[in-house]
Amino acid sequence: MNKPLTGLERQREIYLGGVAGEKPSIPIDPEALEKAAKDRLSLEAYAYIAGGAGVERTMHNNRTAFDAWQVVPRMLRNVAERDLSIQLLGRKYSSPFLLAPIGVLEMAHKEADLAVARAAAKHQIPYIFSNQASTPMEEVAAEMGDAPRWFQLYWSKNNDLVASLVSRAERIGCEAIVVTLDTTLLGWRVNDLDQAYLPFLRGKGIAQYTSDPVFQQMLNSEPQGPAQDAKRKINLSSLQTLAQMASHYPGKALTALRSGKAIRAVQHFINVYTNPALSWEDLAFLRSHTKLPILLKGILHPEDAKLAIQHGVDGIMVSNHGGRQVDGAVGALTMLPEIVDAVQDQIPVLFDSGIRTGADAFKALALGAKAVAIGRPYVYGLTLGGQAGVEEVLKNFLGDLDLTLGLSGCKSLNTLNRDYLRTK
Repeated sequence: MNKPLTGLERQREIYLGGVAGEKPSIPIDPEALEKAAKDRLSLEAYAYIAGGAGVERTMHNNRTAFDAWQVVPRMLRNVAERDLSIQLLGRKYSSPFLLAPIGVLEMAHKEADLAVARAAAKHQIPYIFSNQASTPMEEVAAEMGDAPRWFQLYWSKNNDLVASLVSRAERIGCEAIVVTLDTTLLGWRVNDLDQAYLPFLRGKGIAQYTSDPVFQQMLNSEPQGPAQDAKRKINLSSLQTLAQMASHYPGKALTALRSGKAIRAVQHFINVYTNPALSWEDLAFLRSHTKLPILLKGILHPEDAKLAIQHGVDGIMVSNHGGRQVDGAVGALTMLPEIVDAVQDQIPVLFDSGIRTGADAFKALALGAKAVAIGRPYVYGLTLGGQAGVEEVLKNFLGDLDLTLGLSGCKSLNTLNRDYLRTK
Protein backbone atom coordinates (compact mmCIF):
# COMPACT_ATOMS: atom_id res chain seq x y z
CA MET A 1 0.00 0.00 0.00
CA ASN A 2 1.60 3.25 -1.14
CA LYS A 3 1.62 6.16 1.26
CA PRO A 4 -0.42 9.05 -0.19
CA LEU A 5 1.07 12.40 -1.08
CA THR A 6 1.38 14.67 1.95
CA GLY A 7 0.21 18.26 1.98
CA LEU A 8 3.78 19.52 2.25
CA GLU A 9 4.84 17.45 -0.75
CA ARG A 10 1.93 18.77 -2.78
CA GLN A 11 2.69 22.37 -1.81
CA ARG A 12 6.36 21.90 -2.66
CA GLU A 13 5.46 20.44 -6.05
CA ILE A 14 3.31 23.44 -6.90
CA TYR A 15 5.61 26.14 -5.53
CA LEU A 16 8.72 24.72 -7.18
CA GLY A 17 6.83 24.73 -10.44
CA GLY A 18 6.10 28.38 -9.84
CA VAL A 19 9.82 29.12 -9.67
CA ALA A 20 10.00 27.97 -13.29
CA GLY A 21 6.95 30.05 -14.19
CA GLU A 22 4.52 27.12 -14.14
CA LYS A 23 1.10 27.42 -12.54
CA PRO A 24 -1.26 24.50 -11.89
CA SER A 25 -2.95 23.41 -15.11
CA ILE A 26 -6.05 22.41 -13.13
CA PRO A 27 -7.51 25.13 -10.87
CA ILE A 28 -7.27 24.30 -7.18
CA ASP A 29 -10.06 26.59 -5.99
CA PRO A 30 -13.28 24.52 -6.33
CA GLU A 31 -15.30 27.37 -7.84
CA ALA A 32 -12.56 28.15 -10.36
CA LEU A 33 -12.33 24.43 -11.17
CA GLU A 34 -16.03 24.24 -11.96
CA LYS A 35 -15.96 27.45 -13.99
CA ALA A 36 -13.03 26.24 -16.09
CA ALA A 37 -14.82 22.95 -16.76
CA LYS A 38 -18.04 24.77 -17.62
CA ASP A 39 -16.19 26.79 -20.25
CA ARG A 40 -14.95 23.54 -21.80
CA LEU A 41 -18.15 21.48 -21.66
CA SER A 42 -21.13 21.66 -23.98
CA LEU A 43 -24.31 23.19 -22.58
CA GLU A 44 -25.91 19.75 -22.39
CA ALA A 45 -22.92 18.17 -20.68
CA TYR A 46 -22.57 20.89 -18.06
CA ALA A 47 -26.30 20.78 -17.32
CA TYR A 48 -26.15 17.04 -16.79
CA ILE A 49 -22.96 16.98 -14.70
CA ALA A 50 -23.34 20.10 -12.59
CA GLY A 51 -27.10 20.44 -12.32
CA GLY A 52 -29.36 19.49 -9.44
CA ALA A 53 -33.04 18.86 -8.93
CA GLY A 54 -35.51 21.73 -9.25
CA VAL A 55 -34.07 25.11 -8.33
CA GLU A 56 -31.14 23.34 -6.62
CA ARG A 57 -32.08 24.02 -3.01
CA THR A 58 -30.65 20.65 -2.02
CA MET A 59 -27.29 21.45 -3.57
CA HIS A 60 -27.32 24.69 -1.58
CA ASN A 61 -28.27 22.79 1.59
CA ASN A 62 -25.38 20.39 1.06
CA ARG A 63 -22.90 23.25 1.07
CA THR A 64 -24.43 25.24 3.94
CA ALA A 65 -24.41 22.06 6.04
CA PHE A 66 -20.61 22.19 5.96
CA ASP A 67 -20.64 25.87 6.94
CA ALA A 68 -22.64 25.00 10.06
CA TRP A 69 -19.60 23.20 11.51
CA GLN A 70 -16.35 24.93 12.46
CA VAL A 71 -12.99 23.32 13.16
CA VAL A 72 -11.44 23.83 16.61
CA PRO A 73 -7.69 23.22 16.21
CA ARG A 74 -5.59 21.87 19.08
CA MET A 75 -1.93 22.79 19.62
CA LEU A 76 1.37 21.10 20.53
CA ARG A 77 0.25 17.60 19.52
CA ASN A 78 3.38 16.46 17.62
CA VAL A 79 1.83 16.08 14.19
CA ALA A 80 5.08 15.74 12.26
CA GLU A 81 3.78 12.43 10.89
CA ARG A 82 0.15 12.06 9.84
CA ASP A 83 -1.72 8.91 8.95
CA LEU A 84 -4.63 9.08 6.47
CA SER A 85 -5.16 5.32 6.30
CA ILE A 86 -8.44 3.66 7.23
CA GLN A 87 -9.77 0.15 7.81
CA LEU A 88 -12.94 -0.52 5.83
CA LEU A 89 -14.78 -3.75 5.05
CA GLY A 90 -11.80 -5.82 6.19
CA ARG A 91 -9.22 -4.01 4.09
CA LYS A 92 -6.74 -1.23 4.81
CA TYR A 93 -6.83 1.74 2.43
CA SER A 94 -4.18 4.44 2.23
CA SER A 95 -6.73 7.27 2.45
CA PRO A 96 -10.43 7.73 3.26
CA PHE A 97 -11.35 8.82 -0.27
CA LEU A 98 -13.48 6.99 -2.79
CA LEU A 99 -14.45 8.08 -6.29
CA ALA A 100 -18.22 8.29 -6.47
CA PRO A 101 -20.03 6.56 -9.33
CA ILE A 102 -20.81 9.11 -12.04
CA GLY A 103 -22.27 8.05 -15.34
CA VAL A 104 -21.91 9.19 -18.94
CA LEU A 105 -18.32 10.39 -18.47
CA GLU A 106 -17.87 10.49 -22.23
CA MET A 107 -19.66 13.84 -22.01
CA ALA A 108 -16.63 15.15 -20.12
CA HIS A 109 -13.75 13.44 -21.93
CA LYS A 110 -13.30 10.92 -24.72
CA GLU A 111 -11.40 8.50 -22.46
CA ALA A 112 -14.21 8.67 -19.89
CA ASP A 113 -14.13 5.89 -17.26
CA LEU A 114 -10.78 4.57 -18.49
CA ALA A 115 -8.97 7.81 -17.62
CA VAL A 116 -10.60 7.91 -14.19
CA ALA A 117 -9.68 4.28 -13.54
CA ARG A 118 -6.01 4.89 -14.32
CA ALA A 119 -5.92 7.93 -12.04
CA ALA A 120 -7.65 6.09 -9.21
CA ALA A 121 -5.31 3.12 -9.55
CA LYS A 122 -2.22 5.31 -9.47
CA HIS A 123 -3.31 6.78 -6.13
CA GLN A 124 -4.85 3.56 -4.80
CA ILE A 125 -8.22 5.24 -4.33
CA PRO A 126 -11.19 2.88 -4.77
CA TYR A 127 -13.22 3.68 -7.88
CA ILE A 128 -16.91 2.87 -7.69
CA PHE A 129 -17.77 1.86 -11.25
CA SER A 130 -20.99 3.49 -12.41
CA ASN A 131 -23.90 1.35 -13.58
CA GLN A 132 -24.35 4.08 -16.23
CA ALA A 133 -20.76 3.99 -17.44
CA SER A 134 -19.58 4.86 -20.93
CA THR A 135 -17.25 1.84 -20.98
CA PRO A 136 -17.98 -1.79 -19.98
CA MET A 137 -16.74 -2.64 -16.51
CA GLU A 138 -14.40 -5.35 -17.82
CA GLU A 139 -12.46 -2.83 -19.90
CA VAL A 140 -12.26 -0.38 -17.00
CA ALA A 141 -11.04 -3.04 -14.57
CA ALA A 142 -8.31 -4.04 -17.02
CA GLU A 143 -6.81 -0.54 -16.64
CA MET A 144 -6.50 -0.87 -12.87
CA GLY A 145 -4.37 -3.93 -12.23
CA ASP A 146 -4.99 -5.00 -8.64
CA ALA A 147 -6.08 -1.54 -7.50
CA PRO A 148 -9.35 -1.46 -5.55
CA ARG A 149 -12.67 -1.08 -7.35
CA TRP A 150 -16.34 -1.36 -6.33
CA PHE A 151 -19.53 -1.52 -8.40
CA GLN A 152 -22.59 0.70 -8.17
CA LEU A 153 -25.89 -1.04 -8.91
CA TYR A 154 -29.05 0.58 -10.20
CA TRP A 155 -31.63 -2.10 -9.51
CA SER A 156 -33.54 -2.65 -12.73
CA LYS A 157 -36.98 -4.15 -13.29
CA ASN A 158 -35.38 -7.43 -14.36
CA ASN A 159 -33.75 -9.45 -11.58
CA ASP A 160 -31.90 -11.65 -14.04
CA LEU A 161 -30.16 -8.53 -15.30
CA VAL A 162 -29.40 -7.47 -11.72
CA ALA A 163 -27.84 -10.87 -11.01
CA SER A 164 -25.81 -10.72 -14.23
CA LEU A 165 -24.38 -7.28 -13.48
CA VAL A 166 -23.41 -8.34 -9.96
CA SER A 167 -21.83 -11.55 -11.22
CA ARG A 168 -19.75 -9.59 -13.74
CA ALA A 169 -18.64 -7.21 -10.99
CA GLU A 170 -17.46 -10.14 -8.90
CA ARG A 171 -15.49 -11.65 -11.79
CA ILE A 172 -13.55 -8.43 -12.43
CA GLY A 173 -12.48 -8.10 -8.82
CA CYS A 174 -14.93 -5.57 -7.41
CA GLU A 175 -14.77 -5.59 -3.63
CA ALA A 176 -18.26 -4.30 -2.83
CA ILE A 177 -21.69 -3.67 -4.36
CA VAL A 178 -23.10 -0.20 -3.75
CA VAL A 179 -26.86 -0.14 -4.33
CA THR A 180 -28.15 3.34 -5.17
CA LEU A 181 -31.57 3.69 -3.54
CA ASP A 182 -32.51 7.28 -4.28
CA THR A 183 -32.86 7.04 -8.06
CA THR A 184 -35.66 4.53 -8.61
CA LEU A 185 -37.25 7.46 -10.44
CA LEU A 186 -35.37 10.22 -12.25
CA GLY A 187 -35.52 13.54 -10.36
CA TRP A 188 -37.02 16.73 -11.82
CA ARG A 189 -33.78 18.13 -13.23
CA VAL A 190 -34.63 21.53 -14.64
CA ASN A 191 -31.35 22.13 -16.42
CA ASP A 192 -31.64 18.89 -18.36
CA LEU A 193 -35.31 19.51 -19.10
CA ASP A 194 -34.61 23.01 -20.42
CA GLN A 195 -32.07 21.48 -22.79
CA ALA A 196 -34.53 18.65 -23.62
CA TYR A 197 -31.50 16.39 -23.34
CA LEU A 198 -31.15 12.96 -21.77
CA PRO A 199 -27.87 11.30 -22.80
CA PHE A 200 -29.25 7.77 -22.56
CA LEU A 201 -31.61 8.51 -25.45
CA ARG A 202 -28.49 9.04 -27.58
CA GLY A 203 -27.08 5.67 -26.56
CA LYS A 204 -24.63 7.25 -24.12
CA GLY A 205 -24.00 5.84 -20.64
CA ILE A 206 -25.50 2.39 -21.29
CA ALA A 207 -22.32 0.39 -21.93
CA GLN A 208 -22.88 -1.87 -18.91
CA TYR A 209 -26.15 -2.92 -20.51
CA THR A 210 -25.17 -3.37 -24.14
CA SER A 211 -22.18 -5.44 -22.98
CA ASP A 212 -24.33 -7.67 -20.78
CA PRO A 213 -25.44 -11.12 -22.06
CA VAL A 214 -28.76 -11.04 -20.21
CA PHE A 215 -29.60 -7.61 -21.61
CA GLN A 216 -28.76 -8.86 -25.10
CA GLN A 217 -31.09 -11.82 -24.60
CA MET A 218 -33.80 -9.43 -23.49
CA LEU A 219 -33.40 -7.41 -26.68
CA ASN A 220 -34.04 -10.49 -28.75
CA SER A 221 -36.81 -12.10 -26.73
CA GLU A 222 -38.90 -9.49 -24.90
CA PRO A 223 -41.46 -7.17 -26.51
CA GLN A 224 -40.68 -3.48 -26.35
CA GLY A 225 -42.67 -1.03 -24.24
CA PRO A 226 -44.42 2.21 -25.17
CA ALA A 227 -41.22 3.93 -26.27
CA GLN A 228 -41.08 1.72 -29.37
CA ASP A 229 -44.57 2.67 -30.47
CA ALA A 230 -44.19 6.41 -30.01
CA LYS A 231 -44.37 8.46 -33.19
CA ARG A 232 -41.08 10.09 -34.07
CA LYS A 233 -40.42 13.24 -36.00
CA ILE A 234 -37.99 12.61 -38.82
CA ASN A 235 -35.64 15.55 -39.22
CA LEU A 236 -31.94 16.30 -39.14
CA SER A 237 -31.81 16.23 -35.34
CA SER A 238 -33.54 12.86 -35.05
CA LEU A 239 -31.31 11.39 -37.75
CA GLN A 240 -28.24 12.64 -35.89
CA THR A 241 -29.59 10.99 -32.74
CA LEU A 242 -29.97 7.69 -34.58
CA ALA A 243 -26.37 7.97 -35.71
CA GLN A 244 -25.26 8.59 -32.12
CA MET A 245 -27.18 5.53 -30.91
CA ALA A 246 -25.50 3.39 -33.53
CA SER A 247 -22.04 4.74 -32.79
CA HIS A 248 -22.38 3.81 -29.12
CA TYR A 249 -23.61 0.27 -29.76
CA PRO A 250 -20.98 -2.52 -29.80
CA GLY A 251 -19.67 -3.50 -33.20
CA LYS A 252 -20.08 -1.67 -36.47
CA ALA A 253 -22.39 1.33 -36.33
CA LEU A 254 -23.97 0.62 -39.71
CA THR A 255 -24.81 -2.95 -38.69
CA ALA A 256 -26.33 -1.74 -35.41
CA LEU A 257 -28.43 0.78 -37.31
CA ARG A 258 -29.64 -1.61 -40.01
CA SER A 259 -30.51 -4.36 -37.53
CA GLY A 260 -32.39 -1.96 -35.30
CA LYS A 261 -30.46 -3.18 -32.25
CA ALA A 262 -29.09 0.25 -31.38
CA ILE A 263 -32.59 1.69 -31.20
CA ARG A 264 -33.98 -1.33 -29.35
CA ALA A 265 -31.16 -1.14 -26.80
CA VAL A 266 -32.03 2.47 -25.94
CA GLN A 267 -35.75 1.72 -25.81
CA HIS A 268 -35.28 -1.33 -23.62
CA PHE A 269 -32.88 0.45 -21.30
CA ILE A 270 -35.40 3.24 -20.73
CA ASN A 271 -38.09 0.68 -19.94
CA VAL A 272 -36.11 -1.41 -17.43
CA TYR A 273 -33.29 0.57 -15.83
CA THR A 274 -35.14 1.79 -12.72
CA ASN A 275 -37.52 -0.02 -10.40
CA PRO A 276 -39.69 2.14 -8.10
CA ALA A 277 -41.36 -1.00 -6.72
CA LEU A 278 -38.29 -1.97 -4.68
CA SER A 279 -38.73 -2.67 -0.98
CA TRP A 280 -36.53 -3.76 1.89
CA GLU A 281 -37.49 -7.39 1.31
CA ASP A 282 -35.86 -7.33 -2.14
CA LEU A 283 -32.41 -7.10 -0.54
CA ALA A 284 -32.59 -10.82 0.22
CA PHE A 285 -32.43 -11.51 -3.52
CA LEU A 286 -29.20 -9.56 -3.87
CA ARG A 287 -27.66 -11.26 -0.85
CA SER A 288 -28.47 -14.65 -2.37
CA HIS A 289 -26.57 -13.71 -5.53
CA THR A 290 -23.33 -12.29 -4.13
CA LYS A 291 -20.85 -12.87 -1.35
CA LEU A 292 -19.49 -9.34 -1.71
CA PRO A 293 -20.25 -6.69 0.93
CA ILE A 294 -23.46 -4.81 0.12
CA LEU A 295 -23.71 -1.09 0.88
CA LEU A 296 -26.83 1.05 0.50
CA LYS A 297 -26.28 4.50 -0.97
CA GLY A 298 -28.85 7.24 -0.41
CA ILE A 299 -29.66 6.85 3.29
CA LEU A 300 -30.80 10.12 4.90
CA HIS A 301 -32.99 8.99 7.79
CA PRO A 302 -31.77 7.30 10.99
CA GLU A 303 -34.64 4.81 10.89
CA ASP A 304 -33.61 3.72 7.40
CA ALA A 305 -30.09 3.19 8.73
CA LYS A 306 -31.50 0.90 11.42
CA LEU A 307 -33.55 -0.97 8.83
CA ALA A 308 -30.42 -1.46 6.75
CA ILE A 309 -28.77 -3.17 9.72
CA GLN A 310 -31.85 -5.31 10.30
CA HIS A 311 -31.73 -6.49 6.69
CA GLY A 312 -28.11 -7.53 6.95
CA VAL A 313 -26.31 -5.00 4.78
CA ASP A 314 -22.61 -4.38 5.33
CA GLY A 315 -22.55 -0.57 5.20
CA ILE A 316 -24.45 2.54 4.20
CA MET A 317 -23.61 5.77 2.43
CA VAL A 318 -25.27 8.95 3.65
CA SER A 319 -26.11 10.77 0.43
CA ASN A 320 -28.78 12.76 -1.39
CA HIS A 321 -27.27 12.02 -4.81
CA GLY A 322 -25.45 15.32 -4.87
CA GLY A 323 -28.76 17.21 -4.77
CA ARG A 324 -29.90 15.70 -8.07
CA GLN A 325 -33.06 13.94 -6.96
CA VAL A 326 -35.28 15.83 -4.48
CA ASP A 327 -35.39 19.62 -4.50
CA GLY A 328 -35.39 21.04 -0.98
CA ALA A 329 -34.07 17.89 0.69
CA VAL A 330 -31.99 18.11 3.83
CA GLY A 331 -28.25 18.54 3.41
CA ALA A 332 -26.51 15.17 3.64
CA LEU A 333 -24.01 16.36 6.24
CA THR A 334 -26.86 17.62 8.43
CA MET A 335 -28.07 14.04 8.85
CA LEU A 336 -24.67 12.37 9.19
CA PRO A 337 -24.29 12.73 13.01
CA GLU A 338 -27.81 11.40 13.68
CA ILE A 339 -27.24 8.41 11.42
CA VAL A 340 -23.82 7.67 12.93
CA ASP A 341 -25.42 7.73 16.39
CA ALA A 342 -28.23 5.46 15.24
CA VAL A 343 -25.84 2.92 13.73
CA GLN A 344 -23.57 2.77 16.81
CA ASP A 345 -20.63 1.27 14.89
CA GLN A 346 -22.56 -1.84 13.89
CA ILE A 347 -21.72 -1.17 10.23
CA PRO A 348 -19.55 1.49 8.57
CA VAL A 349 -21.17 4.78 7.58
CA LEU A 350 -19.77 6.39 4.43
CA PHE A 351 -20.58 9.83 3.06
CA ASP A 352 -21.02 11.79 -0.13
CA SER A 353 -22.85 14.89 -1.41
CA GLY A 354 -21.29 18.32 -1.25
CA ILE A 355 -17.62 17.42 -0.74
CA ARG A 356 -15.53 20.06 -2.52
CA THR A 357 -12.27 20.14 -0.53
CA GLY A 358 -10.10 18.09 1.78
CA ALA A 359 -11.27 20.34 4.62
CA ASP A 360 -14.86 19.28 3.84
CA ALA A 361 -13.76 15.67 4.07
CA PHE A 362 -12.16 16.41 7.46
CA LYS A 363 -15.54 17.57 8.81
CA ALA A 364 -17.41 14.54 7.50
CA LEU A 365 -14.80 12.19 8.96
CA ALA A 366 -14.86 14.01 12.29
CA LEU A 367 -18.64 13.55 12.38
CA GLY A 368 -18.25 9.80 12.08
CA ALA A 369 -17.97 8.90 8.39
CA LYS A 370 -15.47 6.10 7.76
CA ALA A 371 -14.82 7.22 4.19
CA VAL A 372 -15.97 9.99 1.86
CA ALA A 373 -16.67 9.96 -1.87
CA ILE A 374 -15.51 12.67 -4.26
CA GLY A 375 -17.93 13.39 -7.09
CA ARG A 376 -18.20 16.39 -9.40
CA PRO A 377 -14.67 17.77 -8.72
CA TYR A 378 -12.97 14.77 -10.30
CA VAL A 379 -15.27 15.02 -13.32
CA TYR A 380 -14.22 18.65 -13.75
CA GLY A 381 -10.60 17.53 -13.59
CA LEU A 382 -11.37 14.86 -16.20
CA THR A 383 -12.93 17.51 -18.43
CA LEU A 384 -9.86 19.73 -18.29
CA GLY A 385 -7.07 17.19 -18.45
CA GLY A 386 -8.22 13.58 -18.77
CA GLN A 387 -6.32 11.20 -16.51
CA ALA A 388 -3.80 13.89 -15.54
CA GLY A 389 -6.65 16.24 -14.61
CA VAL A 390 -8.23 13.66 -12.33
CA GLU A 391 -4.85 13.01 -10.71
CA GLU A 392 -4.36 16.71 -10.02
CA VAL A 393 -7.74 16.89 -8.28
CA LEU A 394 -6.96 13.80 -6.20
CA LYS A 395 -3.57 15.14 -5.14
CA ASN A 396 -5.22 18.39 -4.06
CA PHE A 397 -7.79 16.54 -1.95
CA LEU A 398 -5.10 14.41 -0.32
CA GLY A 399 -2.85 17.39 0.35
CA ASP A 400 -5.64 19.51 1.78
CA LEU A 401 -6.90 16.75 4.08
CA ASP A 402 -3.39 15.96 5.30
CA LEU A 403 -2.65 19.58 6.18
CA THR A 404 -6.08 20.15 7.76
CA LEU A 405 -5.57 17.08 9.90
CA GLY A 406 -2.12 18.18 11.08
CA LEU A 407 -3.00 21.84 11.58
CA SER A 408 -5.97 20.79 13.68
CA GLY A 409 -3.69 18.88 16.01
CA CYS A 410 -4.65 15.39 14.90
CA LYS A 411 -2.13 12.74 13.84
CA SER A 412 -4.45 10.04 12.59
CA LEU A 413 -7.96 9.56 11.28
CA ASN A 414 -8.34 6.90 13.98
CA THR A 415 -8.31 9.64 16.62
CA LEU A 416 -10.38 12.21 14.69
CA ASN A 417 -13.78 12.81 16.30
CA ARG A 418 -16.40 15.48 17.01
CA ASP A 419 -14.23 17.11 19.65
CA TYR A 420 -12.44 18.85 16.76
CA LEU A 421 -15.68 20.58 15.65
CA ARG A 422 -18.20 23.05 17.00
CA THR A 423 -21.51 24.20 15.60
CA LYS A 424 -22.07 27.89 14.96
